[in-house]
Amino acid sequence: MLVEIVNGSPHKNGSTSRALAEVERTLNEEGIETHLFWLGAKPISGCLGCSKCAELGRCVIDDKVNEFRALARKADGFIFGASVHYGDITGHMKAFMDRLFFSELLGGNNEAFRLKPVSGVTVARRSGTVSAFAQLNRYFTIQEMYVVSSRYWNNVFAMVESEVTEDKEGLCNMRTIARNMAYFLRCREAAQAAGVPLPKSEPRVYTNFTR
Repeated sequence: MLVEIVNGSPHKNGSTSRALAEVERTLNEEGIETHLFWLGAKPISGCLGCSKCAELGRCVIDDKVNEFRALARKADGFIFGASVHYGDITGHMKAFMDRLFFSELLGGNNEAFRLKPVSGVTVARRSGTVSAFAQLNRYFTIQEMYVVSSRYWNNVFAMVESEVTEDKEGLCNMRTIARNMAYFLRCREAAQAAGVPLPKSEPRVYTNFTR
């Protein structure tokens, strides 16, 4: 079983990375394989709303989004970590999430994400983690993903990597996420072995408020 861990911070080895490392270490202790994916520090273009992904089977902008979509199909679960800017996830993380989930919905029939477990993690110096955490969850719940929770919202408070260890409760939450994720993955594996079918999927119905 494989969990893809996304570091959405522009700092490869900053506080977000350290928080995610606690999740990764615990997942590995539980016997779950992990893979780290860093978005990098270069700008990521936002969604153009062109819907070309429905025709191409990938995003028309060929960058980190398409690179991760290829990895996502092989993953059994996901952790998305984001640093917080002005009470929200960073701009390049939002652009990544917008295009990743929209292109998979239209161009991949949501095969990479449907009914897979996921957790979002947010890291900030002081405030904004809760609103950013809610922002991440909106992507997950529209894709039929199972949101794995912890004992509290999945937040860690730190300005720099060295301060993460001072947030004892935050690190405890990270470990709890990992153990709950591992449990869910084992339950899913047991269900598949027992022949329990996945829920039936109906074709999507799109309506506008005006008609």
